[in-house]
Amino acid sequence: MLVLVVGASGATGRHLVNQLLLKGNQVRIIVRSKAHLPKSWKANTHLEIITASILELTENQLITYTSDCDAIVSCLGHNVTFKGIYGKPRKLVTEATKRLCNAVQTHELKSPIKFVLMNSSGNSNRDLNEPMSLAQKGVIGLLRLLLPPHVDNEQAADYLRTQIGQNNRHIEWVAVRPDSLINEDDLTEYESYASPIRSAIFNAGKISRINVGHFMAELINDNNLWNTWKGQMPVLYSKT
Repeated sequence: MLVLVVGASGATGRHLVNQLLLKGNQVRIIVRSKAHLPKSWKANTHLEIITASILELTENQLITYTSDCDAIVSCLGHNVTFKGIYGKPRKLVTEATKRLCNAVQTHELKSPIKFVLMNSSGNSNRDLNEPMSLAQKGVIGLLRLLLPPHVDNEQAADYLRTQIGQNNRHIEWVAVRPDSLINEDDLTEYESYASPIRSAIFNAGKISRINVGHFMAELINDNNLWNTWKGQMPVLYSKT
């Protein structure tokens, strides 16, 4: 299976790539620089590294890079710096999602490609009308005004929900919503839910980046798990 990963050089994307390689997948990554990638990646014959900015690739290049893929995973996000939060591109995740999906829909596919979007538990799944306290609604409203990355995450997931939808013949999708991300070296037990079981603002849980990478790799490789969650936005928590 060939999996294209964008955002592979990020803290969670690295774990995802490692998990995919451990499962024997061929992996293609698009990164802006090779400088800080693990040395083991550069010598791995199962890993193809393309150096480019995802939003600067031409339409034909994206069509080429997606033409033979079985799955695509976006771990893109904004750097936690002033420039990363308020600078351009403000719609990095949304625009990359749209461009990749548009490229996929030019192909004649025997079966739909799997598209996994790493999102956030702070973004609600409006297909389910998830309950939210007035206080949390107020905070989310402020986040929309003050933090462009939050709006970007919302719009990327909304694009999959409303534009790709549930019956697209080219693309099936899952938007993974981890709660507060932490760094751990080893896999631990974790749980997935269709909707948050606690407030992402006032009572957030935790999930390690390696666990998120493992879950996304499992989605790609386990068809039963994929069929459980396709077209949905599972929320992840580490077991306490």
